[in-house]
Amino acid sequence: MFLRFVYSRLKSELVEEFRKTYTEKVIARLEKVPGCLYCGLIVTEPDKAEGISLTLWETLEQQENYEKSGQYLENLNNVRKFLSDSSIQKVNLSGDLKLEYGFVQNEPEISSYSSIAQSDDSIPSRENEFIANLRLVTVKIQPDKLLEFRQLYNDKIIPELRKVKGCRFAVLSESMETTNELISITFWDSEADMDNYERGGKFTELNDIVKHTYTDAFRWKLAKSEHDSKKTVTGDDLQVKYYRLLTGKVFKKQ
Repeated sequence: MFLRFVYSRLKSELVEEFRKTYTEKVIARLEKVPGCLYCGLIVTEPDKAEGISLTLWETLEQQENYEKSGQYLENLNNVRKFLSDSSIQKVNLSGDLKLEYGFVQNEPEISSYSSIAQSDDSIPSRENEFIANLRLVTVKIQPDKLLEFRQLYNDKIIPELRKVKGCRFAVLSESMETTNELISITFWDSEADMDNYERGGKFTELNDIVKHTYTDAFRWKLAKSEHDSKKTVTGDDLQVKYYRLLTGKVFKKQ
């Protein structure tokens, strides 16, 4: 299974209209695309400032064919008015070796991942919809510890997550663009169940099993955070974000 994320900043005041358009146009189109298993629009909580179009695919070839066919661009154009108009500064070196400054439109960022461990064969659904609460944890692993991390996640983390109240599904995926970057996605019955998992200490307990495999930079940040009694650790090596599903659909069984 392959996962495809399309990240973008949103106009938060238009999120409800975005949800309707995504359901009527994007989901309707993707349902007819060969190999597309799931499609969902999720937003960060509580600010709704960042959105992700999450799709799951049977094969990488089918995912790539979708992009090459032009259908991705058509879907993007259908929802572009809901995306933030913010621009980013870009610096170029001209032919006469002078720095040139300018601003370009901040286009959605696409990331692809390959699933390497799952708690179940398929994502559970309710009336053909995703479970509504998602927790994403991105980590960077030492190159020589990657296999060990994968084994620990499969043998230790997944069995424990199956026991956690409200955790319906977990998947570990490996980035296809960034070396040694992995993302763990868990699907939850409720926001309260997610909060209890973290605040009750279970996340820390499971993190302790694998934290020796993280890059040196993250382990330093983790030690500093524990010393400062901070609950959340963020940075280039580990990021935890919470998302809520606005709309989504299961197209067929895996």
